[in-house]
Amino acid sequence: MLGNNGDLSMISNEMASRINAQINRELFSAYFYLGLSAQAESSNLNGTAAWFMAKHGEEMTHALKMYRYLLDQDSTVQLEAVSAPPAKTAGIMDMFERTLNHERSVTEAINDLVDHAGQEKDHATHIFLQWFVTEQIEEEATVNDILGRLRLFGDQGQGLLMIDNELAAAAKKISGAASTASTDA
Repeated sequence: MLGNNGDLSMISNEMASRINAQINRELFSAYFYLGLSAQAESSNLNGTAAWFMAKHGEEMTHALKMYRYLLDQDSTVQLEAVSAPPAKTAGIMDMFERTLNHERSVTEAINDLVDHAGQEKDHATHIFLQWFVTEQIEEEATVNDILGRLRLFGDQGQGLLMIDNELAAAAKKISGAASTASTDA
């Protein structure tokens, strides 16, 4: 295939362009979670803030996986401006409803990438993207679970304190898994 510099590349220019766009989406996701972390911390929801900060780190890792993949495929990484995250939310329930909507849009974008790789018969990219497909299933299920717990126990008083504490524990697990993954690489 003809690469971005006129050289032979392992993936098409179109596929590289689409992956570059996804890198931007992943960086936006990181920014989105960083903004939610700041809002949660400003509301003294430190466990929730830690969870969103851990998600920020995960999204940066996702962007870097795609960055590395493009370079390994002799393609050019083209970084673009990252949009500002949405304005302040109306509380923790709104934070997680926005998070679920955001994750659903990411899932749609990943699925579009997989579909395009299939159309191009780009088996390497198709295989590479399967990790992201699985990750999105987990992301949406996790946020759905949090929203379910918020609806069940409430987003105020003792219910909110319990959920905030659970999110703090989950953030430690996410951060621990991320540090283990980075040392294994």
